[in-house]
Amino acid sequence: MTVREHDCIVLTDDLPGDGLQAGDVGTVVHVNGEGAGYEVEFMTLTGKTVAVATVLASQFRPGLRPIPPGHLIDVASPGAEA
Repeated sequence: MTVREHDCIVLTDDLPGDGLQAGDVGTVVHVNGEGAGYEVEFMTLTGKTVAVATVLASQFRPGLRPIPPGHLIDVASPGAEA
């Protein structure tokens, strides 16, 4: 599994020391030593940082990849792509 900065991940393990639970979603902000570990930021829906934690590859699964802004679909316009 290749994980890059700005990828979304989903925890598969609880990280009680950081107040995080399996299922929490975060964004990779730094890859340590070719994937030896990952610095991941976890935020609320309003953008407040809850935690920045060091996470091992065995503690998460990939989440959805962000859609580049140039590929956003305007569903409110007539004739927009579905």
